[in-house]
Amino acid sequence: MDVDNVVMAIMLNFIGGWSEGLAQRQEDLMRNLLSASALALIFMVAPANAETINILVEGGGEMLQKAVAEKFAAETGIEVKFTVVPYQGVFDKFSAEIASGSSAFDVVTIDVVWNAKFAGHVEDLSPLFTDAVRSDLPPALLADAHLGGKMIGMPAWANAEIVFYRKDLFGKPEEQKAFQEKYGYPLAPPKTWQQWRDMAKFFTRDTDGDGKTDFWGTDTIGTFSEEWMAHVLQAGSPGVILDEDGNVIIDNEAHKQALEFYIAPHCTDHSVPENVNEIGWGEAQNLFYQGKTAMMKFWAHAYKMTPADSKVSGKVGVAPMLAGEAGIAAIPGPWYNVVPSTSQHKDAAKKFIAFAIANNALGIEAPLGLAATNSAYRSYSGKPGYEHFTPLLETLSAPATQGRPMNEKYQEIVDEAVLPAVQQALTCKEDVGELLANARETIEDILD
Repeated sequence: MDVDNVVMAIMLNFIGGWSEGLAQRQEDLMRNLLSASALALIFMVAPANAETINILVEGGGEMLQKAVAEKFAAETGIEVKFTVVPYQGVFDKFSAEIASGSSAFDVVTIDVVWNAKFAGHVEDLSPLFTDAVRSDLPPALLADAHLGGKMIGMPAWANAEIVFYRKDLFGKPEEQKAFQEKYGYPLAPPKTWQQWRDMAKFFTRDTDGDGKTDFWGTDTIGTFSEEWMAHVLQAGSPGVILDEDGNVIIDNEAHKQALEFYIAPHCTDHSVPENVNEIGWGEAQNLFYQGKTAMMKFWAHAYKMTPADSKVSGKVGVAPMLAGEAGIAAIPGPWYNVVPSTSQHKDAAKKFIAFAIANNALGIEAPLGLAATNSAYRSYSGKPGYEHFTPLLETLSAPATQGRPMNEKYQEIVDEAVLPAVQQALTCKEDVGELLANARETIEDILD
């Protein structure tokens, strides 16, 4: 994420008041009670002597877990200390400790992309996944935790891309009338691939009369491949890049259809800025905040991070991620709490992780405002300022939503085969089928 935007997010104050329907609140209350009863034995006896657990985490993760750590310490007498490092530092430090055969950490909070790498070096947390916990987590988060016949980690928080759009533009009667006349259906937050393309073309225009486009319908990201992968799932692929058995499927029909759709706004419709292979998450976000685009697909937490002095402040609407033939789908971005096999305080670490998932909503008050459980998101979804939670939860829980391939060589595969194919496709000069066939050969070489 753009560091400046993260800093801005830290300055936000979070507000709220219960407004979820009574029936849903009762359901979530019952689930929480079940979780509490399942944890009763864990917390029945406080440790006789003060105990400390050490957690390795990056900065945002500390903020999201600080409140739960304080509550845990108050209720159990077990102190929680955080070692905060940059994003890559989590991977590097944990890898170094594994290599040394010892660990100074009892819990490590890891990005899902590292799950496969660390699966063989962490404790099995299956006993913590009670029926109540399982029913309260989106299926994709459960699937990403299951490796090597065990549950390697407990989700701490999760995110996904959803649709952001300009409410002021979509709500203008003159825009609605013009769109209806041109495309034959009402202007509303896009739900499908075709609607996305239509609306992106419609809003792309020259606003100052100099003959040059200076406002675009949306953007296309060329420096990351996750957005394209989401469209692959929407198209009905059984997975992205690899299937569940590890077979390479990057050149199947769904991957082709998704790549053709992904490049169309640039190559065919010209409804995005031309420098697509220079645009990443930060650039896409800034284009939207600067009032240069009408829509973007972006990680849901950014809704709370809209700068108060931006041109779109107070004008941002949100909707679930787009749907293809298989329906809504996204690539989630969860983080997991794992217990290193070399931890010296495994029981206390597992108590913390169980406590954290039972009190998962506490993280929502942190600047990034994320959680993992359905009940945590629902408890805030009706509050002013949290309008993004309903589309986020719908996207995370969609049947076609699933994670990246659980393969230790995933990042190498992306760097050497997947992203180059996407970027070459965005030159608008290459055959999509041939690009993906070549990518398949490269991935098979990497896996051999």
